[in-house]
Amino acid sequence: MVHTKKIIKETFWEILEEKPYNKITVQDIVNRCQVNRNTFYYHFQDIPTLMIDSIEDWMADVIQKYGTLESPADCLTYMAQECMKRKKAFLHLFRSVQKDIFLSRLNEMGYDIIRTYVDRIEECEQISKEEKEVLIKSYNVYLWEAC
Repeated sequence: MVHTKKIIKETFWEILEEKPYNKITVQDIVNRCQVNRNTFYYHFQDIPTLMIDSIEDWMADVIQKYGTLESPADCLTYMAQECMKRKKAFLHLFRSVQKDIFLSRLNEMGYDIIRTYVDRIEECEQISKEEKEVLIKSYNVYLWEAC
């Protein structure tokens, strides 16, 4: 079952590289990965659910690969490089009705990377949880504005 779910997600990314998000249908996906509609709906409620799940998997992958680098800026640089590997897909998501969800997930990813970094550095061990949160949010805003 996990294998089928993974194939559906990979197929979604492939199709998203080829056509706008709003033009993708469940039929496109099931035809390409050679499963039936019931199989799709067993794993996903709809295409927006598939999109969110796919983005979250991608984010987890990037954070796992790059979340322990020397600085949040390094991590975000690698995140940007990973985005470029799926440039057309991300542009299609950015230009879709799901833009807000997509941007929200990217922002969460940046936040998680910065939080991981702040939790690791010794200088932050002595500050309160509230001060850490302010530091993380400030860093996140600064880095996203710099992009």
